[in-house]
Amino acid sequence: MNLQDLPQVSAPLPWQGAVWSRLQEQLAAGQLPHALLLAGPAGTGKERLALALARFLLCHQPAAGHNCGECAACRYSQSGSHGDFRWLQPEGASKVIRIDPVREAVSFIFRTAGFGLRKVLVLSPAERMSNGAANALLKGLEEPTAETYLILVAERPQGMPATVRSRCQRVNMPLPASEQCLPWLARITGEPSAASELLELAGGVPLLAEQLYTHDGAAQLRKRRSSLGDLARGKATVPQVAAQFSQIELAPALRDIALFLQLYLRRQEQPGLRSARALFVLLDRLQALQAAIAAGSNPNPQLALESVLISLAEAFDALRSGATMRPSSQEIAP
Repeated sequence: MNLQDLPQVSAPLPWQGAVWSRLQEQLAAGQLPHALLLAGPAGTGKERLALALARFLLCHQPAAGHNCGECAACRYSQSGSHGDFRWLQPEGASKVIRIDPVREAVSFIFRTAGFGLRKVLVLSPAERMSNGAANALLKGLEEPTAETYLILVAERPQGMPATVRSRCQRVNMPLPASEQCLPWLARITGEPSAASELLELAGGVPLLAEQLYTHDGAAQLRKRRSSLGDLARGKATVPQVAAQFSQIELAPALRDIALFLQLYLRRQEQPGLRSARALFVLLDRLQALQAAIAAGSNPNPQLALESVLISLAEAFDALRSGATMRPSSQEIAP
């Protein structure tokens, strides 16, 4: 998350309205927990909600249910220089939130607020904390100071220690319904039909659809998905399909393959799902590999990708032949 040159006002996304209202009601009643865990799949806007809430808590005169954008606190948070606001995330090439920044953040938690109102600490993605960092954070979670709020953002909260999770109030943020996303996406694209196509291409993940539009990635994703379809039908080889993924890193390649499988499985009737066990096993392995990479594992990209594609080809070959499907012997692991 880039915290410099923010817009004057940071608002939640349209599908986050119910969660936003509940958080505001808790704050108005003096019942907002000092530690929140925003949990849900990638692409749902958890970080944007965390930013909107952080700036709302820091604002001196909130207006219309958001930060005002005009007070000194809003100007400082807009430029990324608010002294009562910290946002921790992996820095540089590191994929882990390390212990030293967390220790400094815990010291920040116990200092007096410079503006005399509130302090806010955001950690995202919180499951990327090292074990030492998570242990260091516990002191801030166990002995919170008044008007200090910790917001943890996690795609895989199970990757966090139970001692950390249990000290936060969890806010679940599932994938929103398409009707909640389409008007927002249509405003970005300027075309309702284009918005619908992008959202379908992104598997209903709104921020992935936005990314495809802003980075002109839709055409390339369609090519990669078409090649996966050819592999599934036995009309392409693993090297041919791997070549389609050669221009992107392993993590987005695995995301594309997992999304391809999810979309395929969603379209199947119940009898078809019963015979597709190997695809579910492959999807589980893909998710485990994605989690390992996010945690800092560094597998050989070509070998890992080809291993996944071999398993995909084997699973669909068994599905086409009507054979009893078993998990592939090809391991998908770092």
